[in-house]
Amino acid sequence: MSRVDIVEHPALWRAGWYQHAMRMESPNFGPRPSKATIDLVVVHSISLPPGVYSGDAVQRFFCNHLDLHEHPYFEGLSGLHVSSHFYIRRHGELFQFVSADDRAWHAGVSSYRDSTNCNDNSIGIELEGVEGGVFEDEQYESLVALCSAILQRFPVSAFAGHEHVAPNRKADPGPGFDWLLLRHGLGLDAEFFPSTRF
Repeated sequence: MSRVDIVEHPALWRAGWYQHAMRMESPNFGPRPSKATIDLVVVHSISLPPGVYSGDAVQRFFCNHLDLHEHPYFEGLSGLHVSSHFYIRRHGELFQFVSADDRAWHAGVSSYRDSTNCNDNSIGIELEGVEGGVFEDEQYESLVALCSAILQRFPVSAFAGHEHVAPNRKADPGPGFDWLLLRHGLGLDAEFFPSTRF
């Protein structure tokens, strides 16, 4: 199957907010460049502290409400203001922090294929997990449903990991992420995905 542009479905999206996600607005975002085309999805992994899958530390981190004194690991996050458009927890719960129409702060210094500054043209999706770890079936189900909705609204032509857009800095989601499962779930050709995975 090749990519076909589809007009926004009003039941799924309102001003860039996906109607099947729990909305928690982050202050960490900005406008996209006027000529930006949203054509890339970047998959990440995160847990705070790493490997702990309980509580709401990630949500509070993206919203600048994380108490840095709660855990020694959090002290290294001081001064960071980041966000992702979406966050999928271990049991598939989906949160959205930034309108997909806006620029979230998830990729940092990055480039992929013909694009630089990937925040400008991408949608960032964080999976609750650790670099190199495996992810749950419920997370893939939620991810496939979300990416299907994204494909209906935006002219996405590529899916990549943080490790692919910032290979010298990042290693997530890592070898535990099943790119083939995502590809088959979306029914897309291999050209949409990192070439090293197929």
